[in-house]
Amino acid sequence: MNQVNCPVCGNKCIKAGKTKAGSQRWLCRKCNSSVTHKIDNSAKELQIFLDWLFGKESQSSMPGDGRTFRRKTAKYWNIWPMPPKVEDSRDVLYLDGIYLGRKACILICCDDKYVLGWYLCRYEYAAAWTALMKRIAEPRMVVSDGGTGFAKALKKVWPGAKHQRCVFHVFCQVRRYTTSRPNSMAGKELYNMAKELLKINTKEEADLWIKRFIEWINKYEDFLNEMTVDENGNRRPTHERILKAEKSLIKLIRENTLFTYLDKELRDKFNTPSTNNRIEGSVNSRLREMLRNHRGLSVERRIKAVYWWCYMHSPEPLSLSEIINVMPTDKSIAAIYQKMNEKNKLEKSLSSWGDAIVWSDLHNYDRTFVEWD
Repeated sequence: MNQVNCPVCGNKCIKAGKTKAGSQRWLCRKCNSSVTHKIDNSAKELQIFLDWLFGKESQSSMPGDGRTFRRKTAKYWNIWPMPPKVEDSRDVLYLDGIYLGRKACILICCDDKYVLGWYLCRYEYAAAWTALMKRIAEPRMVVSDGGTGFAKALKKVWPGAKHQRCVFHVFCQVRRYTTSRPNSMAGKELYNMAKELLKINTKEEADLWIKRFIEWINKYEDFLNEMTVDENGNRRPTHERILKAEKSLIKLIRENTLFTYLDKELRDKFNTPSTNNRIEGSVNSRLREMLRNHRGLSVERRIKAVYWWCYMHSPEPLSLSEIINVMPTDKSIAAIYQKMNEKNKLEKSLSSWGDAIVWSDLHNYDRTFVEWD
């Protein structure tokens, strides 16, 4: 049993009967103060909440159809677990965004072991990526799937980091344009070349692939330049989708982001990945599984569920009791929102929580917003 100390002088207390309500009374012999000691079960209740959130158990299978569980844990849905500031540089970081609704996206950054940062926004764009990356030390190499605005943010925040586009996403992008069963020879050859990207392991193989791609461009130049006149008399490329696949590969080659993982200087220092499977398989897939196990959550609770998962998988999460005491809540953020809105400084003050416009959408007290999902 925990020792009860006097709140006045700090000395040990002894049992001194019970109150009318049946609570244990404690007496300090030094200052004669009488106190009742209340046990704080908040940390235990939070652990129960997290066990449910990260597990597969449904509330309907709990005693009382989960009514007691919901009553005791409802307050933890008000907490926003925020990411720490990462000052130690990593060799490789993986970045990606996961969409939880039509206009709700969480950008996530992780290394090979932990989730390092997350940021709430409407969609992927440069300012959102910048807000995420500013709290994390610049790595040597970054792997991403080429989200909108990421290159601009990378150049601004981490100018010294080498960028590797996930080659699997590159292949998927080409496949989306050509399909897996192209009708033309040009499409078939380009699709097969895209598949070969997944098997390139040396700089020589990469140079040979680029050479073959250039030969493909020259071989089908006339074919790709064919034009079609539509019903309105407008001319447009006949093989527009193949042209888009071609241009996407040309852009990556010019930016030197397709074969960064083959850079000898980087490979001599650490293992250089060619895909962002780490974040797709170990983070995003587990987040989707968690949301699938608890399908039916509102958009706001889906967002907070992701926040909880990311925080508990960050490098050094606080103890449960500290989380309850120091993490911002709906009430505290709403107070900041109202105060800074009065000073017309909303956008700058809330960049650490997430996009200000998203916060207002999630907490629209007149309930007139109907654009989610």
